[in-house]
Amino acid sequence: MYDNVLFQNASRLLEDDIKNSRLPGAILFSGNPATGKLTTALETARVLSCSGKVKGAWTCSCPSCLQHKALVSQNIIVTGPRDCSLEIAASLKAFLNSAYNNDSHLSATRYLFVRSIRKLTMRFNGILWQGNEKQAKIAAMVKDIEELLEEIDAPRQIPENEELEKITAKLLELTTKLEEDFSFDSVPILHIRNISSWAHVGAADGTKVIIIEHAERMLEGVRNALLKILEEPPKNTVFILTTTRRSAVMPTILSRVRTYTFNERTSGETSSLIERVYHESFDRTIEEYLEKFLPVSTEEIERLAKNFFIETTAGGRLPDINALVKDAKKFEPRLVLKIFLQKLSDSLKRTWTSQCGSEASFECNKYINGCYSDVTIKNQNVTSALENLMRNIAFVNKMYGGVFKESI
Repeated sequence: MYDNVLFQNASRLLEDDIKNSRLPGAILFSGNPATGKLTTALETARVLSCSGKVKGAWTCSCPSCLQHKALVSQNIIVTGPRDCSLEIAASLKAFLNSAYNNDSHLSATRYLFVRSIRKLTMRFNGILWQGNEKQAKIAAMVKDIEELLEEIDAPRQIPENEELEKITAKLLELTTKLEEDFSFDSVPILHIRNISSWAHVGAADGTKVIIIEHAERMLEGVRNALLKILEEPPKNTVFILTTTRRSAVMPTILSRVRTYTFNERTSGETSSLIERVYHESFDRTIEEYLEKFLPVSTEEIERLAKNFFIETTAGGRLPDINALVKDAKKFEPRLVLKIFLQKLSDSLKRTWTSQCGSEASFECNKYINGCYSDVTIKNQNVTSALENLMRNIAFVNKMYGGVFKESI
């Protein structure tokens, strides 16, 4: 079990609980980003439905395991916000490099690329979107993506390089559009209602698993709807919630789940993981590795944040928010916004030398954190959120006698 979950003690605890029939109907995976929570959740779903002689063996070829490995099982639902574009781009690079060189990693990188796309399309399962006016458009786009995947997925022979490049470029275009047009920054309540109906219909075989990522981002109505299901989970159904901030998860939800903690990997473990998965040497974090595939470089994001801060606090021309959003490629994926706001917060550190500056910085950081929450949890338009942030920082600067202007 859990052969593809590297350097996490949580997998051993899960294996022990499953073998001894101690796994409850609702569990929570808690840990920093890029610590393997989704990988472990998907593997848990496979293990629970495995019908092989050695339950959960990675080499198992039972029908259920084959479907779960391909991420096409009917027994699993995945929802919750996630930026998939960087993982898709990184997986595509590894796949194309292997294809060009026809090396020994080709089968593994093809598998990696196909799964990276299905981690996105799984969130657009028709069950989740039933009753949504966008369902037909989403279904048509997902169908187009799946048809293209069939052309490069096993057991088909991989096309020649030129054709492969055309197919993967189209896949990148479609997945980017799917994510930009229809992704969500917090779980829609419709998803929870549809999940509840689906969960109460017994599976033909195996165990139904519902994975809900970023449980800390759910709005109150969504949390309450989920809580009703967690109070009495349907038979042969397991809910797996993930979070990067356990303290932000509703206490009544925490009381109904068993938490498995995912620890930060060492630098050596991280380098080994990147080498094994993406077949590239990299001596920093997984997040930093994936940031190489951002549509805007971290250096450019830092420049945009610095200019935003200067123009907002200098008392002259205020920032052109529409131009900023355009230069930042609409702040998609949301990681671009997260980095921008962090760089903006860093700009405040120069004012910490005085009490007045420290107090002003504290106030502004509340608005900066609120801006991210407004976009990722309340689904506010990023342009509106940044306009509000600009006004709030300018107001704080004025209230504290232009303290920020003096630090520029």
